[in-house]
Amino acid sequence: MTSNAFRPKPTTLFWLLAPATALFVVAVVAPVLISIGFSTLQWSGGRNMKFIGIGNLVHLVQDSVFWKSFGNNLFITIFCLIFQIGIGFLVASILQNKTVKFGELHRTVIFFPVVMSAVVIGFMWSMIYNREYGLLNTFLRGLGLSSLIHPYLDDPKTIMFFVSIPIVWQYIGLFMMLFLTGYQGIDTSIIEVSIIDGAGPVRRAWYVTLPLLSETFKVAVILCIAGNMKIFDHIFIMTGGGPGRSSNVMAMYAYNQAFEMFQIGYGSAVSVGIMILSLTLILASRLLIGRNQT
Repeated sequence: MTSNAFRPKPTTLFWLLAPATALFVVAVVAPVLISIGFSTLQWSGGRNMKFIGIGNLVHLVQDSVFWKSFGNNLFITIFCLIFQIGIGFLVASILQNKTVKFGELHRTVIFFPVVMSAVVIGFMWSMIYNREYGLLNTFLRGLGLSSLIHPYLDDPKTIMFFVSIPIVWQYIGLFMMLFLTGYQGIDTSIIEVSIIDGAGPVRRAWYVTLPLLSETFKVAVILCIAGNMKIFDHIFIMTGGGPGRSSNVMAMYAYNQAFEMFQIGYGSAVSVGIMILSLTLILASRLLIGRNQT
């Protein structure tokens, strides 16, 4: 009787959910549907539109530049899965210990890059990487290691590694906070029992902490894949996709096709391809993680 007394009416729930649902439809669902519609057109802007069905998607499947861009996205995603989640988990494991001094300060400092604009991060790391006056090369010269100076953003062979580092650095704090939240849901008595049983830090992390944080890891993997499959700002600011197309990513390719080449229909098809590949990777990761847990 008590629960029924406080249960809201269906109409009340509808009106409470209506504003958020309307915003989601306008900001997410409508643009997706519009992009899918545009992807069926041969359109360069203006009134001249030609319906070509799946012609753009067929061309996309055969487009080597798109698949090269997808490969770059995949590199960034795997790099961030290892280091963003790995370092975030390691830092959270240290800071969740109440005996760590200035824990709140450490959390604030590590999380601060997350709230900064990706454009600012891109400019900042471009200056760090600068060959002549960059902080990194200045530091190497000061140590007498001038032989290690490298054209970080101009070498096609290593550029993906160096453009991935700022992305990892910016979002470590996000995953740190995610794992800290997960730690709060762990019953401390379980940890205490494992300590009494003689489990050291490594065994405790592997056999106790990791299984209890499995759901948090699933969320972290999904966020990491979704975020890095649509990465754009950092690459646009630091390299513009160059040198050549060596650091081009899918979102930048869609931007170039739609707003520089004025192939709006094909640019929309690229965005649809990004969505399909992102969902495929997320689904594959869910199936893989679920199978490993059984």
